[in-house]
Amino acid sequence: MNILLVGATGKLGSAVHAELADRGHRVLTVGRTAGDLRHDIADPAQVTAMYERAAGIVAREAIDAVVSAAGDVPYKTLTAMTPQDFQAAFRGKVQSQVELVRQGIGRVAERGSFTLITGVLAREPIPTGSAASMANGALEAFVRAAAIEIAPQRINAVSPSVFTESLADYGDFFPGVPPVGLAQVVQAYVRSVEGAQTGQIYTLP
Repeated sequence: MNILLVGATGKLGSAVHAELADRGHRVLTVGRTAGDLRHDIADPAQVTAMYERAAGIVAREAIDAVVSAAGDVPYKTLTAMTPQDFQAAFRGKVQSQVELVRQGIGRVAERGSFTLITGVLAREPIPTGSAASMANGALEAFVRAAAIEIAPQRINAVSPSVFTESLADYGDFFPGVPPVGLAQVVQAYVRSVEGAQTGQIYTLP
C-alpha cells in the first residue's frame, strides 16, 4: 500500500513507520519539521498542500491509507483553562484529524482507510486533562459517525493508554491506569490499515 503517515517522527509515529515499512508498505512521512512532507495539519490549507504533494509523489497510484499519530492539547487545571486553550485542543487534535478525513475522502483509494489517534483520557479522565478528554471523546464520536457515510472507505481510531515506554515521564499522571507497550499499539494500527473493520475504536489495553 501507499500510506500517508502523519506525526511520523514522534515516539509512536516512528514505531508505526518502522512496522508498516517492514510489512512492505510504501510510507510517506509527514511532520511539521521533519519527514518526507513538512506540513502542519492544524492548518486546513496545509492539509490541502500535503495531499497535493503526496499525489504528485505516488503519481498514478492511489493513496491507500492515511494514518495519524499526531495531536496536540494543553494540560492545565480546569480553573486555569481559557476558551483559547479549549480552542487550541480542538484545533490541534480534533479539527486537524477531521480535516485529514474530510479532504482525504476524494483523494484516497475507493476502498482506502483512515486511522486516527485518540487516547485513554476519553474514558479515564485525570486532573489537568479536561481538554484532552474533550478532544479524544469528540474524535471517537466522529469516527463512528463518519464510518456510516464514507463506505466503502474505512475509518477507525486507536485509543491507547499511557505507553509503558513513557512511564518514567508521565506515569505519575496516570495512577493505577494500566499502561500499554508501544508494540501492542502499533499492532492496532496494522489491524486498522490491513484489516476490514470500520467505525472501530481500538482501546488499549
